[in-house]
Amino acid sequence: MFNYGKDNLTTGKALQLLRGELIAKIDISTRKKIQKCYDEVVSIAQSEAAVYGINTGFGPLCNTKISKDKTKQLQRNILLSHSVGVGEPVAKDISKLMLILKIHALSQGFSGIAPDVLDRIIFLLENDIIPVVPEQGSVGASGDLAPLSHLFLPLIGEGKVFYQNKITNTSNVYKKLKVSALELGPKAGLALINGTQFIAAHAVMVVEKLHTCLAHADIIAGLMIEGLKGSSSPFMQELHAIRPYKGNIHVAKRVQCFLKGSQILKSHKDCDRVQDPYSMRCVPQVHGASRSAWLHLKESVEIEINSVTDNPIVFSKDFTISGGNFHGQPLALPIDYACLAAAELGNISDRRSYLSLEGKYGDVPKLLMKDTGVNSGFMILQYTSAALVSENKGLCFPASADSIPTSLGQEDHVSMGSIGGRKALKVCNNLVNILSVEMLCAAQAIDFQRPLKSSRILEQVHAEIRKNVTHAREDRIFSKDIEKVAKLIESKSLIVITNKFKRSVDSDFENIFEKY
Repeated sequence: MFNYGKDNLTTGKALQLLRGELIAKIDISTRKKIQKCYDEVVSIAQSEAAVYGINTGFGPLCNTKISKDKTKQLQRNILLSHSVGVGEPVAKDISKLMLILKIHALSQGFSGIAPDVLDRIIFLLENDIIPVVPEQGSVGASGDLAPLSHLFLPLIGEGKVFYQNKITNTSNVYKKLKVSALELGPKAGLALINGTQFIAAHAVMVVEKLHTCLAHADIIAGLMIEGLKGSSSPFMQELHAIRPYKGNIHVAKRVQCFLKGSQILKSHKDCDRVQDPYSMRCVPQVHGASRSAWLHLKESVEIEINSVTDNPIVFSKDFTISGGNFHGQPLALPIDYACLAAAELGNISDRRSYLSLEGKYGDVPKLLMKDTGVNSGFMILQYTSAALVSENKGLCFPASADSIPTSLGQEDHVSMGSIGGRKALKVCNNLVNILSVEMLCAAQAIDFQRPLKSSRILEQVHAEIRKNVTHAREDRIFSKDIEKVAKLIESKSLIVITNKFKRSVDSDFENIFEKY
């Protein structure tokens, strides 16, 4: 059981809540805290003192006083006027995660939201009535205003929702369920749309997706090193102890353990190859640096999703602060960093795929197929990998490097974290396919080392791959193979296999790099 507004929310728990693997509630003590803060807001709304967004206009209209009888209309209007998102809807899971993150933030009792508003959001979640949110329109600063406005239009009976496997008007769903729209109290609309939940939801997804890619990148690199008869020396702990980056040490230990006990490795122990190309030799340094970027993002996300990010913050009737907790910069920078890390992971993966086609290493045939000429072999698989790598290079330009004034200059510096989050998720999705190409190449290369066997770990990994995709002796529609292997990566079954050997694979940094 998870208690909104009280328990610490991790990325893993957020994903469990999303997938129904963890139940959540608002307990009695938290409800009392929420009610107390709401009562303070009601009191402020009835007073003569001007408090931003409760009895004033928004943005450049912050000096415009709103009469007591129009404070409710003000909150409805802000949802309507700020619902200006465009583009395709974000994935349903993103919208759902935004709701979960918003409940947790509002339940901390500093936002002045009425308990019945939170109950309605929970009702939407429990009945799988998930708002449709356009992907474009946020600059990631004054909260994710446009996306969050669309997210909460259903509270007032407006907007569209995902319901029973289709998109429909909220009003139709409410009519069917005999549910009435809510009338928002003072500050409610502002509390709902101020915040970073659009950025944060994307960031949570990036944390999971990038970790999946990082874990598989180490496994696949191990396979490729075996397939091309690379050296295990670059993974020795003595080397990394004198340049002790945690990510590097962790990756080196993992790959070294993947290779332990390999017949293939022993077969070329005394060969005359002095050193491997960088893409094999520098796996700990490159993968390790990407691990460090992932860790930075994870730690930032877990601060963010346990924070209060709307405005103003209500500590009491006489103590409110109009600040900048809604500004997305604390997430925007780590997201861009992680995006670059994901792109580089794909870059080095593509280099290893290319090496496997050259016919120079490991006694594997050129293009990873014996009968070439009439067959093109694995030539064009690397084209796809190269195309995705190039696309990612464009996508990983930091969104946070840009800013543009909005709201008549009142909001004169913005984070663009919302754009960064969308781009990072796209890069990670591309990365899955880049790694899929390398996995196919590595598995094919391993086949040419028979009858020699790899380590126990990698033999089980290879067997699992071959359950899904057979060895290619002639040309076929390889896009089907890429699709199958991509699904294998998404399933995380190879991670499950390597976890069976956890005692031997664990590094000193297992807790920080393998848990979220």
